[in-house]
Amino acid sequence: MRSSKLTYLLGPFAAGLLALFSLPVQGATPPSAAVLDIGSRRELFVDGQLVDQLKGKAQLRLHAPVPREAVMEHDAPWEGSATAYHSIFQDGKLYRMYYRAWQISVTPTKVDTDDHTTYLCYAESDDGIRWRRPELGLHEFKGSKANNIVIPSGQVGGVNVETHSPAVFKDENPNAAADARYKAFLFSPTPRGLLAFKSPDGIHWSPMSPRPVITDGSFDSQNLAFWDSVRGEYRAYWRYFSKGTPGSPYVGVRAIRTATSKDFLHLENQADLSYVDSPPEHLYTNQVKPYYRAPHLLVGFPVRYIEPELGQAAADDARKSASAEQAKAWSPSMRALPELEHREMRAKASERYGSALSETLLMASRDGVRFKRWNEAFIRPGPEREGTWNYGHLFSSWHVVETKSALAGAPNELSIYTAESYWTGRSSILRRYTLRLDGFVSVEAPLSGGEVITKPVSFRGRHLELNFATSAAGSVRVEIQDLDGQPLPGFALNDCPQIFGDAIGRPVTWTKGSDVRAIAGRPVRLRFELKDADLYAFQFRD
Repeated sequence: MRSSKLTYLLGPFAAGLLALFSLPVQGATPPSAAVLDIGSRRELFVDGQLVDQLKGKAQLRLHAPVPREAVMEHDAPWEGSATAYHSIFQDGKLYRMYYRAWQISVTPTKVDTDDHTTYLCYAESDDGIRWRRPELGLHEFKGSKANNIVIPSGQVGGVNVETHSPAVFKDENPNAAADARYKAFLFSPTPRGLLAFKSPDGIHWSPMSPRPVITDGSFDSQNLAFWDSVRGEYRAYWRYFSKGTPGSPYVGVRAIRTATSKDFLHLENQADLSYVDSPPEHLYTNQVKPYYRAPHLLVGFPVRYIEPELGQAAADDARKSASAEQAKAWSPSMRALPELEHREMRAKASERYGSALSETLLMASRDGVRFKRWNEAFIRPGPEREGTWNYGHLFSSWHVVETKSALAGAPNELSIYTAESYWTGRSSILRRYTLRLDGFVSVEAPLSGGEVITKPVSFRGRHLELNFATSAAGSVRVEIQDLDGQPLPGFALNDCPQIFGDAIGRPVTWTKGSDVRAIAGRPVRLRFELKDADLYAFQFRD
């Protein structure tokens, strides 16, 4: 089976930032260390770059999104159990969703597509929670145009397209042509590669070039691209199999490649992604995009693909033999997972279809090439139930959107969407998960206390605001230091009354007030004292 994947590449960003990719250490950075100008942008702890020291019991904590309702069951006749690869974004007051529609049926003798081709489909929402399929009337399915299909696989505008792994985005480039306000990458089987498409309205599409713009890759999962407003260029990320060095653990690993472009059609600065402290792992997707509240940070939700019962060589042998005998050797834990009979049927077609597992990870970067990838799962498969703990589970959407909280009066939150019931029936499910704004990672400390001290920074702004949460007994205090670690007059820890509560943006106040303009532009360190508290982000603002 083929799957198509695409995404635009990121080029290196400011060489002076490279030193900041190290993990937190116990010793302070020397006073002569490079100073990062954070200006008035929001800074998160998702990559750990700004952390110089963690003291006491403070630690960086990865937060898990909370599962919510199923927002869509893909049960339309042109959809099915292999409906996946959702692109979701907010466009003014409207939320847009694009996805691949496909049916794969599993029987005791085979895994089959039922002669069901793939389609690029469109849905929309007013709140990101309740979605509708508009009847677009563009393409026929079994004699009717009453559907939400925007592009079918086949000949489109003179090019051969397979909508197996589409990725759609709204182009925020201010110089984008009116007929190309929306762009996408679609897979071309012949010649093999990724085709660039454009649309004036997100509904009517045409190719931008008769030939693929990327040809070196595997493309068998969602490959994507976007306009990077911070660096003023398009960036792409796509799937490939790492060749590595002979004998290297990276050989044959499902990996990610990136590149940049000025016009969306010609790529340069190709590079393979590298990671701060992560082992070689199969990454099925990448889902990278600038985080909209801090666009200098590129945040991705790759899917970790695992074949737990077999080593890679054995898994390759099993694929070649497609032997059901492999399923009989599964461990008790594998056989205890949901829908065992269905798993065994999948394994008859290919061992990995029955035994492979998948889950969502979190990673972040400031240069688009080197990422801090959290090795623990961002979204776990969760409680064992039908449609979960299988190959294709938790393939996440591209990307997060902001939605209202279910709690009246509470701040908005982030929504991310993941797939369930992949290949397990006649439909699949898209489930919503929620997370606090900026809430990917926090610096956390228990009531006994802990501290985080940043690397040297300079800033612009009048006030310092925190995104934080404490218990009723907990607190946060902030000290602003010089590069030698000495508190600046009026900004010592003892000058800062205890801050407690749970807020997305609370100004910090010292004894003499909250105005920090007198020290703006000079190199400083920030010292945060935490007691039974989480600190998610901070920002200097006017």
